[in-house]
Amino acid sequence: MAAATVGFIGLGQMGVPMVRNLLRAGLTVLGFDLNPQALAGLADVPGFAAAASAAQLARECPTLVLMLPDSRIVDALLWGEPTAATPASGLAGLLKPGQLLIDMGSSDPVCSRDNAAKLTALGIHFVDAPVSGGVRRAIDGSLAIMIGGEPAAVELAHPVLQALGKTLVHVGEAGAGHAVKALNNFVSASGLLAVCEALVAAEKFGIDPKLVNQVFNASTGKNNTTEHKVENFMLSEAFNSGFSLALMRKDLQTAQGFIARMGTPGGFAANCLQTWAAAEAGLARGADHTAMFKFVRDAV
Repeated sequence: MAAATVGFIGLGQMGVPMVRNLLRAGLTVLGFDLNPQALAGLADVPGFAAAASAAQLARECPTLVLMLPDSRIVDALLWGEPTAATPASGLAGLLKPGQLLIDMGSSDPVCSRDNAAKLTALGIHFVDAPVSGGVRRAIDGSLAIMIGGEPAAVELAHPVLQALGKTLVHVGEAGAGHAVKALNNFVSASGLLAVCEALVAAEKFGIDPKLVNQVFNASTGKNNTTEHKVENFMLSEAFNSGFSLALMRKDLQTAQGFIARMGTPGGFAANCLQTWAAAEAGLARGADHTAMFKFVRDAV
């Protein structure tokens, strides 16, 4: 593989279009996913090759990108089952000083800060760079990317991140990117829940929720949900935005836990999480996060 090869682990709904944008930027990509079917969307794409294992990426790629669901999975991949004799028995034990690891999933900020410290001690650069924008913006390369890490590591990561996003903001040291991502999703989820409750109340009164949403979009109630989700996914009952309710609940849990550890007021975050957890339990497994509207409407 060429020197500019990027190793990419996690070829899900977000990972596949992100890889395509890396390829468009002139990079070559060696990809791996535990689900062999995930590779189908990249089969025979010039510049892409499938790896037999994550270990192959560690051996062959100067830069590795992780697009994985949570810190539990990231930590299991990196550290395996550490012992006194082999403190890094996972992927981290195969990495060499000077390699760069970019965690672009929705990891826990405290875990990311700990991973950065342990990897730095091994001479490995670490950047956390979670994304916002969903599948649509992953496809067109316009993701917003929140970046945490040392300036030198962030500079190394810039060519990769620039190929994936339009707005790149270095928000602080390692873990800061994941903190801002979790807090952003808390704000987003709370806004969506408020819209659902407002529209259902208006509908119960006999007002067309589509008209209500038009007013929101022309007024101070406008947010990402009213602009992009209400008509496309909620009132249409398509509920197929591409981001699951379970993942939103997980991100909310990360945000609520982070706020609690900071010792700052978090009552609203706790209440919001409670409702999203109830929706996850009450809706079908794999439900889209926009199905929160169905959950609220069915509660009437």
